[in-house]
Amino acid sequence: MDTKILQKKYLPLTEAAYYVLISLNKPRHGYGIMQHVKEITNGRINIGAGTMYGNLSRMEKEGLITPVAEESRKKVYELSEKGRTVQKLELERLEELLSLGKTEMGDS
Repeated sequence: MDTKILQKKYLPLTEAAYYVLISLNKPRHGYGIMQHVKEITNGRINIGAGTMYGNLSRMEKEGLITPVAEESRKKVYELSEKGRTVQKLELERLEELLSLGKTEMGDS
């Protein structure tokens, strides 16, 4: 996978897309992702159903996630290798933002 192409196509991720990807380090269905994001952000991020299912549909079509099971009519997804690479690239981008911001503020 050419990381330059992935960076150009997918980065920066929206905050909702970022949280969907990090939630799928473990297989989850849409509602489970919504609950997980709410929990890990202490309620700061509340992804609505339209946003969630729009992201899942787009990510599945683009090969970032793959369905792995179905539980009670709910599709369970996990990250694909491509999705894992995009997640890693976004983390690197965010780390650079944080590092440069701290340096410029004199907090390094």
